[in-house]
Amino acid sequence: MKTDFSSLPLSTELLTVLKELGYENQTPIQAASIPVLLEGKDLIGQSKTGSGKTAAYALPLLQNLYLEDKSLQILILCPTRELATQVVTEIRKLGRRLEGLQVLPLVGGVAGREQAQSLDRGVQIAVGTPGRVLDLISRGRMYLANIKTVVLDEADKMLDMGFEQELTALMAELPVQRQTALFSATFPDSIAALSKRYQKNPERIAIEDTSAEATTIEQFVYDAYPDDKPNMLMRILQQHPSNSTIIFCNMKATVKELAERFAEQNVGSGALHGDLEQRERDQVMALFRNGSYRILIATDVAARGLDIKGLELVVNFDMPAQAETHVHRIGRTGRAGKAGVAVTIADPRDSLKVLELEKITNQKMVRQNLGFKNQHGLNKEMREAAMQTLTISGGRKDKLRPGDILGALTRDVGIDGSEIGKIEIQDKISYVGISAKASQKAFEGLRNAKIKGQKFQIKLMK
Repeated sequence: MKTDFSSLPLSTELLTVLKELGYENQTPIQAASIPVLLEGKDLIGQSKTGSGKTAAYALPLLQNLYLEDKSLQILILCPTRELATQVVTEIRKLGRRLEGLQVLPLVGGVAGREQAQSLDRGVQIAVGTPGRVLDLISRGRMYLANIKTVVLDEADKMLDMGFEQELTALMAELPVQRQTALFSATFPDSIAALSKRYQKNPERIAIEDTSAEATTIEQFVYDAYPDDKPNMLMRILQQHPSNSTIIFCNMKATVKELAERFAEQNVGSGALHGDLEQRERDQVMALFRNGSYRILIATDVAARGLDIKGLELVVNFDMPAQAETHVHRIGRTGRAGKAGVAVTIADPRDSLKVLELEKITNQKMVRQNLGFKNQHGLNKEMREAAMQTLTISGGRKDKLRPGDILGALTRDVGIDGSEIGKIEIQDKISYVGISAKASQKAFEGLRNAKIKGQKFQIKLMK
């Protein structure tokens, strides 16, 4: 079977974008799913996180979309707003050459009135969490009569998180004649029941998890009683230096406590938990992605759906309640053939849990002696981030593009392109990663310059 994207019956626009993005060959879930979805059939796609499932459904949906029709044609449901936001970003990236394409995130943390107004202006694809979507429907601000396809992304997690009642209410509002796709990392009885209830003769695709990617992750375990875990964490960060680290905690209170501890040591870190507004979450993630934060502390729910390129280190500050969660956490590093490190802090009394984690990952955890170096603090390298962030008070709705900002910085301000990192455009704000040594010049220059003929408010985040 051919796996190159050029062999697919996709539009010139989509094939051009795929080439621009450097996408040549399909992943297994893409090669198996795209032809089925292009034919309009129902589908159950089972594959692990990071396997490329978003593009597996996004490409056929974009191919079959009627761009001239501004009514809502596709609804994608996700368990968390982080995943919904990531899916929207991916679809916009893949569909950037499709003139007139409108994709809207429908999530909490953003005013429902703004989302309703966007729906009124015309949107073809909506990506949202069940709660917010159901709220808009119940208030008569969202109409589903023209829906042709509905996708349930991470359907197993939606059920695990208690969304069954919302899903039942939502599916009852959809047209009977539609295409329904379920994507899930696992296939429990609850997913089988969901499929039986809402799908018609679906094709089931199950991509077996190969161990090739897992072997690029080196796992370590260190014992510490609860009171000594924060000190152990600091020593681990010295033993395993990293430019990009996620620390997983089981409770948001622990996330906040660790963030305060890092702040006391003048170490920049981002905290991701359920109490944050969407704007705050977006900012934290933008700063982590562009290297202004070297450390992200997160709960599992808040971090679900995040796909961070180049992640070097994952630390389980708290051991997860379920072994499957451990696999999900450590699978965020060591991707695309790159090496990654996963470290677990274990209570000495949890030796059976460690054995369970080793069994499910089919990999022995390495035990090392950390010694006592700088037990209560982090060294200078850990306290300094290579990048800083400029914020610009304009975004996608102001028609800003990364090239506009890059041009203003290089041409008008005189910043060398090598000093400019990731440029992230959101609806009303843009984040620009700048090397620490060039950040002040970039800030002062951009304050006095125009971007695309407009003046914007510029801030330098410390």
